[in-house]
Amino acid sequence: MTEIRTPRLILRRWTDDDLAPMADINTDPAVMRWIGDGSALSLEQTAEEIEEWEEEWDDEGFGLFAVELLASGELAGCVGLSVPGFLPEAAHEVAISWRLGRQYWGQGYASEAAQAVLEFALQDRGLDRVIAVNRLGHEASDNVLRKLGMAFERETTHPEYGHALTVYSIDLTEYQA
Repeated sequence: MTEIRTPRLILRRWTDDDLAPMADINTDPAVMRWIGDGSALSLEQTAEEIEEWEEEWDDEGFGLFAVELLASGELAGCVGLSVPGFLPEAAHEVAISWRLGRQYWGQGYASEAAQAVLEFALQDRGLDRVIAVNRLGHEASDNVLRKLGMAFERETTHPEYGHALTVYSIDLTEYQA
């Protein structure tokens, strides 16, 4: 079982106990505003999402980790790597992404977890490049991307929902942890 520990977090594979807390995160309109079409996800949709993330682990050797607070054991959200299949122009890429519950925003958890995932991408998975696809105007995620050393690459449009997206990238051969 793949697990990464940071000073404050455990990044790990998903368990059945994670469904309810992740579903709570996915029903928060402030969290979901920047994801997909902006709609909240039901418990059933969250279960499907976690199942897809776990399948990607099996198929690709990477996926989205459950993010657990080391001190309390609370599920804070998810962070990890995936193939952005929703964006045909980037379907051959590997993207980093995260989603944390609102109560965990502004505390550096996203940056801490994403930094660990970039190291995982480089050291454990041998990737030489990682992208991030962000909704235009999502300043908090833009700030995390800059902290990670990722550079703006281009703007594009979500093929299904029509909103503007930004694509950032980092060449992991030049990455400095």
